[in-house]
Formats: sequence, C-alpha cells, structure tokens
Amino acid sequence: MHPIRKKAQPVAILMIILTMLLSVPYQAAFAALVQTETILDMSRGQEARETLKQFMARKDVRSAIVSQGVDPLEADARLNSLSDAEVIQLADQIDQLPAGGDFLGFVIAVLVIVILVLVIMRLM
Repeated sequence: MHPIRKKAQPVAILMIILTMLLSVPYQAAFAALVQTETILDMSRGQEARETLKQFMARKDVRSAIVSQGVDPLEADARLNSLSDAEVIQLADQIDQLPAGGDFLGFVIAVLVIVILVLVIMRLM
C-alpha cells in the first residue's frame, strides 16, 4: 500500500494545485455583438492603408515628396498616424484621380473628327 501512495503523491499534489487554481477569483469575459459594418470598415481601412503604403513606396512618389520639401520618413509617420476613415478617404481620392490623362478619349475624339471631315468632303 505504501508504494502506491508514494507513486500517487506527485499526482495528488498536482491535482490539489489545479483545484485551488480553479477556486481563485478570475475576471469574467464580456461578450458583445459586433456589427458587420464595423468588421467591414476595419478590413477596408487595413486594405486602404496597405494601398497607400505601396503607393508611398514608389520612387516617383518619393521624389515628388522630396521635391515638396517633406522628409519621406516624416510622410510615413504621418500616414501611420491617420485614422481609418482618413486613410479610406485619401485612398478613394487617389483612386479617382486620372492617371496620365484620358488618352483613349482623345483618340476617339480625333477619329470622330476625321470621319466627320471625310463625310463632309464626300458630300461636297
């Protein structure tokens, strides 16, 4: 009987410690419902922030920032300090800007003018 008690003693001590830990007061977790829009806004903010970081990493953007007299590291720090709403607004503004002009519209306008001139000359 004594050899069994000697082998079971470490297990009994472990069980006593675990039982005491269960009886210690603990902080209750508070759960609340999270709206879908909140999660979508968070993910949209992270995506916009990544887009702006990629945009700021381009060499032409860096050179434009330096030509304006702003340190690129300071510009990165300012970008990191923006709120999610500000980052989303800035990314939307950048997406809406024309990139290099509307060349396709110019080509179509020239073709329409040339065709009209040819039609008018043909009628005369």
